Order: sequence, then structure tokens, then C-alpha cells
Amino acid sequence: MQRDRIDSRELIERLKLEPHPEGGYFRETYRAKGKVRREKDNENESDARSASTAIHFLLCDGAHSAWHRIRSDEVWHFYAGDPVDVHVLDANGALVTHRLGNMIDHADTVFQAVVEAGAWFAAECHDANGAALVGCTVAPGFEFSEFDLAAPGALEARYPQHRELIARLGPQA
Repeated sequence: MQRDRIDSRELIERLKLEPHPEGGYFRETYRAKGKVRREKDNENESDARSASTAIHFLLCDGAHSAWHRIRSDEVWHFYAGDPVDVHVLDANGALVTHRLGNMIDHADTVFQAVVEAGAWFAAECHDANGAALVGCTVAPGFEFSEFDLAAPGALEARYPQHRELIARLGPQA
């Protein structure tokens, strides 16, 4: 049985979501009080950060999550709406697409998917006119200082075999 479509405007208001720099809408819902430190990989890295963070994230109105990477693992959780394709590029140029969705309604979906630290990734509703509410949990916790939005043209040059997908899911105006 297919579920009813979600009302994006109502969710934005009800969940107090705000525009995200990569596209879509979000709100942080959890930031662990416990702190962790990363293993140092440069002299300047000694800041403690939250052990984990979580957000609600809404894709709607044709918006997508533009290509970006973070320095922590990120677990995506499906909550409601249409299936979401999370596209991940590994260091060797291989493309993996995780289709998040309600596995009861869509046999080709999963409820959760992991994007490993440092991987470039982007997400979009499988149906361009769809809307989906997902959650993202990041550990160690997300910090905007560790967020890189792909520069236009940079990923296409590095991964020419995926040029069309990369260009389509680039930064939104």
C-alpha cells in the first residue's frame, strides 16, 4: 500500500526547518553533550567536538542536496515521502547510489544508508517532483567548519565518467 504524499510546507513549519546551504531544508535535532577528539592528522587539530549530531532534512520542490563532503561518517535514515537517491563517489571514482525509502512500499529501497567520512555525495528525490523527509546522524558530530561544498567544475574534472550527474546535482542558485 502506497502512503500519502507528504505536505512539505506543513513539515517546514511544524518541524521549524530552515534552508540548508547544500539545498533542501533542515533543523538540528540533537547534539551530544559528550565530546570527542579526532586523531590528529595535522598540527591544528585539537578541538573537541560533540560525539554525535542529528538533523531532520527535507527535500522538496525539485531541490537536491548538492555535492559535498564532511569529515565524519553520516548515516541517512528514511522517515516519510518518496524514495531518495544518495549518490556517493569513492576515491577511485566508483559511483554507488543508495536508494532510501520505505522498504514496505518500495522493495528496491533501504531504511538506512552510510556515507563514509570524506566521500563526495549528493542526494535527490528519485521522482524529481517528489518530497522526502529523512534524518542524518553524524559521528563525530557535524561542524560546518568540516563541510566542503564542491566547487563548480572541480568534481566533473576529477570524475569525467560521471560528468552529467555531477553537473545536474551541483550547487543551486
